[in-house]
Amino acid sequence: MRALRQRKQRDATGLFVVEGIRPVGEAIEAGWVEYMCYAPDLLDSEFARALVQQQSERGLACYAVTPEVFRGLAEKENPQGILAVARQRTWTLEELAPANFSWGVALVAPQDPGNIGTVLRTIDAVGASGLLLLDSSSDPFHPSAVRASMGALFWYPVVTAPFGGFSLWAQEQGYHVYGTSAHGNAQFDDVKHYERPVILLMGSERQGLTPEQRAICRTLVRLPMRGRVTSLNLAVATGVMLYEMLGKIT
Repeated sequence: MRALRQRKQRDATGLFVVEGIRPVGEAIEAGWVEYMCYAPDLLDSEFARALVQQQSERGLACYAVTPEVFRGLAEKENPQGILAVARQRTWTLEELAPANFSWGVALVAPQDPGNIGTVLRTIDAVGASGLLLLDSSSDPFHPSAVRASMGALFWYPVVTAPFGGFSLWAQEQGYHVYGTSAHGNAQFDDVKHYERPVILLMGSERQGLTPEQRAICRTLVRLPMRGRVTSLNLAVATGVMLYEMLGKIT
């Protein structure tokens, strides 16, 4: 479990760590968990205690450890006393189509795994279909991404793909791509409706959308910036756009 903090070990084994009561519960319900680890002396939640008991009775390996050992495994301070090791599940673009992916988000080269998890959580909140990571080296199974997703990771497809492959796929499947740019030709609340199937394309945090990426967008939308800062955090900007789209998707 300690070794799974490293990307190399996660990639080699196809496993990753889930930390916290709610995320572990979601991972179990989704059927991703290989085994669990818990510290009885730290586990104050009746729900978590029942979860361990139920899974033990069903034959899932559940290992009890001392608080000292558990704190050495957990990444969070003041851990809740329960961890799980889960099996990664991956999707490809070929598995997605308007029938099962009618409203998606595509992030270009996201840097912060926490932003990936936060965007997934927002995708769940608005009822969108899933997440595409384009030209990305970030790991959606990084502990920060898993934690920030609050369990949404286990219920939505996450695809890593090159931008070129995404562009061809979106065109073939008839997606309407809406991009965000500081130089967009429409303010975010000027767009009257978003037609399904639709992809919200968010540019990289460093340089935004490139000319090639802007070229596939049906509309470029900008968010008003009225203070001194010139941009928003990626997850915040994506959240603003998803909630703006929520009432206008057709």
